[in-house]
Amino acid sequence: MGFTRRVEDFTCEHCAAQVSGNGYTNHCPRCLWSKHVDREPGDRAEPCGGMMEPVALEGSSPRYRIVHRCMRCGAKRVVSASGADDERALLTLAAQR
Repeated sequence: MGFTRRVEDFTCEHCAAQVSGNGYTNHCPRCLWSKHVDREPGDRAEPCGGMMEPVALEGSSPRYRIVHRCMRCGAKRVVSASGADDERALLTLAAQR
């Protein structure tokens, strides 16, 4: 199965930010946390539902990728950083290496 675009607004379960989705939004742009809800991007078929902690930043500007680890099941996912992501949050994540 391929990508399923879903335009969804949500409240971040980590920092409580109100996030306006654009159909490609897969993490909070303020704190970079995500939620383990997809098996394939946008399918909402993952029953885990755990919080995905941002644990590393890969790549180089402007194509950074955020590595998330599920706090419930341990699954890892890599997603593209967004132009809307908080620069300070990205720098903090990069410095954790």
